[in-house]
Amino acid sequence: MQYVIETERLYLRELNITDSQKFFELNLNPNVIKYTGDKAFKNKEEALSFLENYKDYKENGYGRWAAIDKSSNVFIGWCGLKYNKSEKITDIGFRFFEEEWNKGYATESALACIEYGFKQLKLNTIIGRAMIDNTASIRVLEKVGLSFIDDITIDGKEWATFQIVCTKQNI
Repeated sequence: MQYVIETERLYLRELNITDSQKFFELNLNPNVIKYTGDKAFKNKEEALSFLENYKDYKENGYGRWAAIDKSSNVFIGWCGLKYNKSEKITDIGFRFFEEEWNKGYATESALACIEYGFKQLKLNTIIGRAMIDNTASIRVLEKVGLSFIDDITIDGKEWATFQIVCTKQNI
């Protein structure tokens, strides 16, 4: 398996169909998807279909990546960059199993993804969005260097938007 990014404790690699069971289980936890705006997959087959039809790597050269714990070689969540065609922006996102929260994985992987976005992909700006009640994700976005720029409403929910601009200091 080829890894896109390696951190101290994680491998980040492209999502694939072998991740369907873990992907399904991740979104099954209402606490994990509480602030995402996403709904849980109905079953493993729906998660499999999502992964089979995930085209971000081919279309944009990057996307969300599976986060694999180096010590156990287990899928513990995902982190990565996503290009939004309509807004012409790239955002950083992350989602981990609840038992992995508060271990620094979101911060560790998000930092690596931002560095990859600036150095390898030559992106100029990366944004991050979190529902305003999602203080944990907002804290991660701030810890990895994103600065608040605006509040927006999406589907009736209030979201805070953050951004980081590529500079000599962060590449």
